[in-house]
Amino acid sequence: MRILVTGGAGFIGSHLTEQLLREGHAVAVIDDLNDFYSPDRKRANLVAVQAAGPASFYEGDIREESAVEGVFAAHKPEVVFHLAARAGVRPSLEQPVLYEETNVRGTVLLLEAARRHGARKFLFASSSSIYGIANRVPFSEEDNVNLPVSPYAATKIAGEKLCFTWSHLYGVAAVCLRLFTVYGPRQRPDLAIHKFTRLIEAGKPLPFFGDGSSGRDYTFVEDIVDGFMAALRYDGPFDVFNLGNSHPVRLTELVETLESALGKKAILDRQPDQPGDVPITFADTAKAARVLNFHPKTTFPAGIARFVEWYRSQAAREKRSSL
Repeated sequence: MRILVTGGAGFIGSHLTEQLLREGHAVAVIDDLNDFYSPDRKRANLVAVQAAGPASFYEGDIREESAVEGVFAAHKPEVVFHLAARAGVRPSLEQPVLYEETNVRGTVLLLEAARRHGARKFLFASSSSIYGIANRVPFSEEDNVNLPVSPYAATKIAGEKLCFTWSHLYGVAAVCLRLFTVYGPRQRPDLAIHKFTRLIEAGKPLPFFGDGSSGRDYTFVEDIVDGFMAALRYDGPFDVFNLGNSHPVRLTELVETLESALGKKAILDRQPDQPGDVPITFADTAKAARVLNFHPKTTFPAGIARFVEWYRSQAAREKRSSL
């Protein structure tokens, strides 16, 4: 199939693009290589992607209609995996307009292009953040998600609603995948596992928010890609699925697991809870298991060990290149 991956130079997008190429699909990537984190990291991701097969790359911003139209006209995708977004709860508190422009307007432009050019399927990367401060755990797709506690979460809810609208009005089959705290090789440097690893390795204090009881449903990136590939095979006009590990990890446990994998002790800089953060994320994946045959395989200690191995190999490579 001809497939377009938005945000394909990013962490999850690059892993997904590799898998699509390995399965023989004709893949195009659009990514603006913005400076939310180093564009050089994204270019390195693209190098890894190209090693899996030939992918067409378009540097462009999904907020710009001409850029989106150009990619659709050139590649004529049958399927769109929409992962491009401004990500993260805390940065969205500082730049809510940017988040709305990218995550809402960008999604509308892509859905419209999919409609005009006859793309038959649209797979949207949503987020566990949409559940907000939930009244019950684990989080189910049937839960009410109308009370977001950050601009980022609000934009992801909007994206899901837009996908339903385009499915209902125009027959663009849409699947929304609610991702739960994805980690693994190539993870963004601002995210906790990457950031904590860097600080522990350097012997520097790491920010430790609250009492350490907050929990996150960390999900290894290869398991998430398996979920995306299963959703590609799913046949339905519209649906929503949780993709998580269903085993929340407390902040204290995260630090202890990193200490074990790195062989070093962490220095904790204790700070109060952060605005916009939720106390726990916990995926109910029964629906994804039943409908998509989604069954995460990677345990948290095993995933952390693989991340640390990747992190150290990258650090060694960067050190050699700087000599």
